[in-house]
Amino acid sequence: MNELPLIAQCLFEFLGTFVMILLGCGVVACVSLKKSKGEAGGWVVVTLAWGLAVMCGVFIAGPYTGAHLNPAVSVGLAIAGKFPWAFVVPYIFAQVMGAFCGATVVYIFYKDHFDLTEDQATKLGVFSTIPAVKNYWRNLISEMVGTFILILVILFLSTKANAAEVGLGTIGALPVALLVVVIGMSLGGTTGYAINPARDFGPRLAHFFLPIKGKGSSQWNYSWVPVVGPILGAAAAAGVYWLIVCWFSI
Repeated sequence: MNELPLIAQCLFEFLGTFVMILLGCGVVACVSLKKSKGEAGGWVVVTLAWGLAVMCGVFIAGPYTGAHLNPAVSVGLAIAGKFPWAFVVPYIFAQVMGAFCGATVVYIFYKDHFDLTEDQATKLGVFSTIPAVKNYWRNLISEMVGTFILILVILFLSTKANAAEVGLGTIGALPVALLVVVIGMSLGGTTGYAINPARDFGPRLAHFFLPIKGKGSSQWNYSWVPVVGPILGAAAAAGVYWLIVCWFSI
C-alpha cells in the first residue's frame, strides 16, 4: 500500500465508497422503482451487483488505503491491531460522505422513476436497509452475525496472504466481492444486510434531505440497528481473530 497523507487516504475512501454506493443503491433502484427496465429483477441481481459494486470500490481505494469502505472494517482492523486508531474517525467521515454523495447521485439518475413510484418503503429501500420483520433485537443480531462473518473472513484471508496491512483491497477484489455476495444470499433476507454503518447511514441521510416526491419517513427509529450491529459484529470478529492468532502464533 502506498504511503499517502491522511487527507489523501480519506479522499480515496470517499471515492471508493461513493462508487460502491452509486452502483449498490443503483441496482436496488433499478430492480424496484416503477418503469425501470430492470424492475422485478430480484434478489439474486441485487446481491450479485452489490458484490461487484464493492469490487469496483476496492479497485479505486485498494492500492492507497486497503479499501475499508466501511466503518466496521476500520474499527475491526483497529481492534485487531492492524490499523491506527487515530485514522478511524477520519476514515469513517470520508466513508459516510462518500455514501451520502453516491446515494444522492442515484436519486438524480432515477428521479423520473422515483416520481412514478408511490410506495414509500420502496423509495426508502433504495437508500437504506429495512427489516423484513421489524424486531429490533433480532435485527441487531442479524447485522452482528453478517458483519462478524465479513470481518472474520477478511482478517483470515489477510493472514493467509501474509499482508502486513489489510483492508478490503489487500486481499484481492474478487474474493471480497464473492464474500459480500454470499453474505447477501445467505444472511441478507432478514434486514437487507447493511453490514456497513456508512452504507446505511449516509444514504438514509440523503433520503432525509433530498426532495423526493412522497418519500415518507426515513425511519430513524430503526437507523441505530445497522450502525450498532455491524460495529459489535466487527469487534467480536476482531476479538476472535486476535485470540486465535495469539493462541496459535499465526
